[in-house]
Amino acid sequence: MAEDLKEQERNDLEKPLPKEKYQELEAYIDDLPSLEGRLIQILHKAQQIFGYLPRDIQLFVARRLGISGAKVNGVITFYSYFTQEPRGEHTINVCTGTACFVKGIGKIIEELESQLNIKLGKTTEDMKFTLKDVRCVGACGLAPLIVVDEKVYGRVKPEDVEKIMSEYP
Repeated sequence: MAEDLKEQERNDLEKPLPKEKYQELEAYIDDLPSLEGRLIQILHKAQQIFGYLPRDIQLFVARRLGISGAKVNGVITFYSYFTQEPRGEHTINVCTGTACFVKGIGKIIEELESQLNIKLGKTTEDMKFTLKDVRCVGACGLAPLIVVDEKVYGRVKPEDVEKIMSEYP
């Protein structure tokens, strides 16, 4: 069963991306006054259009900018904002910085993984939630904390997780 699921995930990721989205990205690139120094800006737009940056999109951007695919991939893997895999409708960022770690974020992660039935770094089957860890949110006074989309939840306890998740039906 696990093998079948992995095969299905591979097939889903291999499906061609919509031509209209490529055309939208191409039009965006064509409208820029200059392409020099615009890689990150273009990648932001590409991720906004497609939702993620798989290999095909990386190579498309590289060809349009006349740079190597390795350079594009290097930028994508360096910046945590970019993703090479589809994300869920809602992204749950779990702060794993020192303050949150000391205040018990591990138990929060266990509860989230249990309720969502996924591991950290994964997306639910229904594409509703992606569970990610971030090194530090910069709000240590609220530790332990999670951020769902743009909403910050501070001083979270394991028993709070169910209520928080109920806000995202």
